[in-house]
Amino acid sequence: MSSIDARARALAACARDTEPDALVRGALLIASVEHGDLEAAPVLETLAAMGHEAARRVARLEGLEDRVTTLGDYLFEDLGFHGNEARYDDPRNSFLNDVLARRTGIPISLAIVWLDVARRAGLRVEGVNFPGHFLVRALGDGPHDELIVDVFHGGALLREGDCQRLLERHAGTAVEMSPEVLATAGTRQTLIRMATNLKRLYVRSRSFPQALETTHLLVALDEHAAMELRDRGLLAYQLKRLPEALRDLELYLRMLSPPYLTGQPAATPPGEDESEDRKEYEQIWEHVKTLRRRVAGFN
Repeated sequence: MSSIDARARALAACARDTEPDALVRGALLIASVEHGDLEAAPVLETLAAMGHEAARRVARLEGLEDRVTTLGDYLFEDLGFHGNEARYDDPRNSFLNDVLARRTGIPISLAIVWLDVARRAGLRVEGVNFPGHFLVRALGDGPHDELIVDVFHGGALLREGDCQRLLERHAGTAVEMSPEVLATAGTRQTLIRMATNLKRLYVRSRSFPQALETTHLLVALDEHAAMELRDRGLLAYQLKRLPEALRDLELYLRMLSPPYLTGQPAATPPGEDESEDRKEYEQIWEHVKTLRRRVAGFN
């Protein structure tokens, strides 16, 4: 088994794991795309020390807002963690070991630090899969006792109106808030979102080997993610790893099973989305035919 296959299996195991440190260990496996195999122990020891100090500071505080604010003062004022607005697209912002060393990152990587330290300090916390800007939530004892925190902006506490403005800024238009935008992000969802961010950066910078490895991790996190399977095949094709590209693109086409291939008339006229799907299917099918000829020539 190759090292990337081993990491993919380990990452999939982290996504299923219910242990408190599973998210941190998974984030380090994503960082291995750039850094190679990373030892989790030093990072966990650093976070444990931070959690111990945070626990000391919040121990005598009773109100949820006081505890969250004190935690924020420790992480963002005393330790200097901050959102990297100047170089948001720096891949190092997605590598947990670098985020801890440099004290800067993007919303999701800073959230992983905050969540782990807060948990160690005794707070009940969870990630929030907010569109375009990962957030965190601290939970109190009552059914409506909770706080939404923006770790990218110094641990700012967000009220409903703040979330509304943040959502509209992401959407670029007026939109209505719905409960889904504040849905909890579990370990698997958080790791998928983190790896997806990193993959986009690698593709944008044409770092195709790293993009391929990151997509391999994404497929391990969700084996039914057809788009990731397609992208892994296309990236392998770009890197002239033709048998791998053929395998993935053939499987992608089988997963699509578009209705227009069955020969049955559509119940309604094809819409714009279906036309685009058909166009993409035909493009991938052309790639597959080319790959079959080239791979056959290897034998």
